[in-house]
Amino acid sequence: MRAAGRRRADAVWPVGAPARPGAVAFLVIDMQVDFCARGGWVDQLGEDVSNTAAVIPPLARALDAARQAGLTIVHTREGHAPDLSDLPANKQWRTRVHGLGIGDRGRSGRILVRGEPGWQIVPELAPRPGEMVIDKPGKSSFHATNLEARLRGLGVTHLAVAGVTSDCCVQSTFRDGFELGFEAVVLEDCTAAVETRNHEATMAILKAYGGRWGRVVRAARFFQALEAGHG
Repeated sequence: MRAAGRRRADAVWPVGAPARPGAVAFLVIDMQVDFCARGGWVDQLGEDVSNTAAVIPPLARALDAARQAGLTIVHTREGHAPDLSDLPANKQWRTRVHGLGIGDRGRSGRILVRGEPGWQIVPELAPRPGEMVIDKPGKSSFHATNLEARLRGLGVTHLAVAGVTSDCCVQSTFRDGFELGFEAVVLEDCTAAVETRNHEATMAILKAYGGRWGRVVRAARFFQALEAGHG
């Protein structure tokens, strides 16, 4: 019994594997110019984007594999309406502490405003026709969006979460997915934070005790489990 319990605890999907590939949503979180590219918001703040840019190639490969496997592909973009009517004052204030806040004009247009150059998804990971794109005003992809309803409508029961940043929007989406009853994993080699120490600390928290909110696995193991049809 103890051996069986350990196998379940170590499994990618310890509670139960998805019934079909389309029941797994592959969530690509906020791979936008403002977070991942030279000239974007993070770069303009004087921070190093090499960590967030480095996940573009492995994430592109994982995204291709997810498409071939028939997973439900979802892209998210953090951003606000041009009139900033969906931007809480506390969020704008806290971003302006760093010198250039949401809604301010930078070299890549207005920061995290929908339609601006910096708000766009990087070309390497551009959504394909028919793939779901969720525009979100918050950190969690489930906050103030119709993501949950759309996933339920497609029969999605499991989530694979990747993208940036691991210490902010990725973990917020992962945790909320758990709270909503989705079986979820984070793909460790397809996510990053701007600061290495923050990424490592986040992964340690998410992995603790076998994963309070779900599993943290590398992409290769995730796809192996998916192909085998079990966790």
